[in-house]
Amino acid sequence: MKKNLFRLTLCGLLFAVCASAHAQQPARVPRIGYLSRTGDSKNPGPQVEGFRRAFRDLGYIEGENILVEYRYIAGKTDSIPSLVAELVQLKVDVLVLGPLPAIRAAKQATKTIPIVMVTTQDPVAAGFVDSLARPGGNITGLTTLQRELSGKRLELLKEAVPGISRVAALVNVTQLSGGIVNDFQWYEAPARALKIQLQLLEVRDPNPDFDAAFQAAAKGRASALITVSGSLFDRYTKRFTDLAIKNRLPSMHEVSRYVEAGGLMSYSADDAESYKRAAYYVDRILKGAKPADLPVEQATKLELVINLKTAKQIGLTIPPNVLARADRVIR
Repeated sequence: MKKNLFRLTLCGLLFAVCASAHAQQPARVPRIGYLSRTGDSKNPGPQVEGFRRAFRDLGYIEGENILVEYRYIAGKTDSIPSLVAELVQLKVDVLVLGPLPAIRAAKQATKTIPIVMVTTQDPVAAGFVDSLARPGGNITGLTTLQRELSGKRLELLKEAVPGISRVAALVNVTQLSGGIVNDFQWYEAPARALKIQLQLLEVRDPNPDFDAAFQAAAKGRASALITVSGSLFDRYTKRFTDLAIKNRLPSMHEVSRYVEAGGLMSYSADDAESYKRAAYYVDRILKGAKPADLPVEQATKLELVINLKTAKQIGLTIPPNVLARADRVIR
């Protein structure tokens, strides 16, 4: 009888100890892998800041109930596959990716880790998702309609600089191949409709010759400039915006950070807003939603940014009707 009582007591004590140890184990903290096309650890930029603000608003505190592994491309596009592989090997719970090569690399590297993309491309045409409404697979997120806004950019540029007839398009040569429609071709049909002649200015990795490109623009008598954005240009933003000012070329850009660096105008989705929405997708996935069931969103917040300081430097007066439509003016 005493032996049975002892055994029962011992079992009870062991059960209590195990239950206590289990209760004391900290809850697992989710880990996010984030690959940024811009910025660095000291100056992460508006995309990362927008993502962080949204995460805080959703109740996440980095280092406490969420861990984020940040990796920065810093203009080194050849590092993208290795950075993606590194994040996949960390077995993060969700990947947040922007650059097209990063999404492609992740799609090949994993079929199980959920991927939240913020892409400038049509994700259906790129083969990332089955459809916007029903993505299928492990990828969802947002498309910023960067290419679809090409015609609107040309239209705004023509309104800001009345009388232009020839526009030089600065393009990384790698963006002239691949996909259903290359990046330059998005501008061709709108240019014809607006009676604008396009002049292609090609530059290439690893050492783009911007001086030669702008000399060709001057020789071709271009009266304005369009930059077809890509990872290459993120490394040299100040270089080509300075050359546009030096050559007194009004410039239109696909991302606002080029205007902040000295470009004249941009018309695009709000970068910070897009990455705020990316945080929403991550939150949904961490709470159990499957990427396949989360429809891909199209950007709804677009902004026209005008740099009046640059306009003054090149001797251009922005018409009042164009200036009145600007969402942000840099003075």
